[in-house]
Amino acid sequence: MWMNQSGSVRHDEVSSQSQAASSSSCPHADLSLDMSQACPCPCSSTRGSNSAVFSVQTAQNNQAAGERGAPAQPEEPSRHVRMMKVVLSVLLVLVAVSSTVAKPEKGSEKGPPKRGKRVPQTLSRGWGDQLIWAQTYEEGLYWSRSRRKPLMVLFHLEDCPHCLALKKVFSESEEIQKILDEDFIVLNLVYETTDKHLSPDGKYVPRIIFVDPSMTVRADITGRYSNRMYAYEPSDLKLLLSNMERAKKLLKTEL
Repeated sequence: MWMNQSGSVRHDEVSSQSQAASSSSCPHADLSLDMSQACPCPCSSTRGSNSAVFSVQTAQNNQAAGERGAPAQPEEPSRHVRMMKVVLSVLLVLVAVSSTVAKPEKGSEKGPPKRGKRVPQTLSRGWGDQLIWAQTYEEGLYWSRSRRKPLMVLFHLEDCPHCLALKKVFSESEEIQKILDEDFIVLNLVYETTDKHLSPDGKYVPRIIFVDPSMTVRADITGRYSNRMYAYEPSDLKLLLSNMERAKKLLKTEL
């Protein structure tokens, strides 16, 4: 469109001005302003205030939505707390396993012996549970020499009736047990040794031989039987006590 000489406006100019006005609501949009400087017109402040109001309203809406029903996220436990839980779990498992292993089977528990009697020790074999018995003849000789005490060697068998009868009175005699505990090294054997001096008149049971700390067999200390010179019966406890005293006296005089 164009204007004639009478003052009509050209159609193309009007269109371009309309497009420029519609492309920007700011009347200064066609000015060449520095982008770092704010627009001096009121429209720029209006746009900034509108954006700030929208941001505040959005934050309030989000907070309200969280208060209405949004589940709170639980805090992740610290590493120290997790380690403590693992350690406690392991300890509980170990306690449970140890209690199960250590628990005895029903009926396997044994209480203390009745009437105050002690269970015979392995080395005593019922001849005196309160005594300290040597395990071998060689050990008995070593103890005898190092402690300067005579050694009493007692030969017996578990199924021998004469041995069982002597064992009963021997173990029940407080006097014999006391002297042996204080002044003797004791050894009981259910087998013969290779030392022939321990069987001067034969290998029979029960048989009691005394040996001094110089490792000499005291063949002169005998019982009352000529065919079994070192045998003792349950009725021979007084003779046995006498021979024990002889072994002690001879030991002192000889040393």
